[in-house]
Amino acid sequence: MSEQSNFPWGPATGVGSMPGGDARETAKTVTGSLIGAEGAGGDFPHLAELPARGPGADMIGRTIGLLVEMYGHVEPSGWRVGDRPGRDTRRARSWLGEDLDALEEFTQEYTGPLKVQAVGPWTLAAALELKNGELSLGDPGARRDLAGSLAEGLRDHLAEVRRRVPGAQLVLQLDEPSLTSVLRGQIRTASGYRTHRAVDRQAVEAALREVFAVHDGPVIVHSCAPDVPFALLRRAGAAGVSFDFSLLTERDDEQIGEAAESGLKLFAGVVPPTDGPLSDPAGSVMGVRTLWRRLGLNPGTLGESVVITPTCGMAGASPAHARAALAHCVRAARSLADNPE
Repeated sequence: MSEQSNFPWGPATGVGSMPGGDARETAKTVTGSLIGAEGAGGDFPHLAELPARGPGADMIGRTIGLLVEMYGHVEPSGWRVGDRPGRDTRRARSWLGEDLDALEEFTQEYTGPLKVQAVGPWTLAAALELKNGELSLGDPGARRDLAGSLAEGLRDHLAEVRRRVPGAQLVLQLDEPSLTSVLRGQIRTASGYRTHRAVDRQAVEAALREVFAVHDGPVIVHSCAPDVPFALLRRAGAAGVSFDFSLLTERDDEQIGEAAESGLKLFAGVVPPTDGPLSDPAGSVMGVRTLWRRLGLNPGTLGESVVITPTCGMAGASPAHARAALAHCVRAARSLADNPE
């Protein structure tokens, strides 16, 4: 954590997904909004995902395309393990290549933080079916194999991004929206009549640590579900947690306070991810200021503790709203840093 405390985090970034299917136009939007945007005092672009293109561009399919010696194909019920890389896996890899080409084009000479996203081991296990139609989550051996394959795939992926954007300082984001449900035994089996047994918290932490270890820079975990397990993620070694700020309750206060005091970076999702009116920038972060006061934390630490983001991915937004939302995140972050109280 000491090395990560000196990491040049930017003030605002996106979550991951963006609308439409044009990789080049999306990369132009993301970099134009988040590199040197409006003198905000920092940069923080991300490698965008475009799920509107179809299976293989969705968050699960994109990550399955990264796996090493494991493959998947689309069934009516979702993604299922396959014996060989079929059309769906090849399509996922092709679209990722397009996205990397576009990012490389618009980050020439860029030096600064750059975020890449992939689905984490537990949400992946809760989504990927085995050949018998049951989820990987219910088979401890399959879960271990999946986490190991994911770790190897992410290692290769991060190396490829470094090759294409050599000046970037990479942040790995693992998307884990199903993590809380995994911990609580709320993931339904294939029949739908029962749920998978809750996974032991030590096993959850161990798998997360294995995947975190592939990256020598900061790893953050994103979840736009309620009751994000901040303390567990901190123990597992996460450098930051990305969450929907509107879902916090006072039950989360203790975890948030401990996380902030320990140096965990808080990626506060405060900007609506779908079309609609945007409040003024100061209003968007009013709840963050209120939380800091309620926790008795030093307002002067807000700028260094919090990164502003949309509440979740923006695949369902119009391109115009996505551009406006990213710009709004930057302005809201600047408001928070300039006027923490």
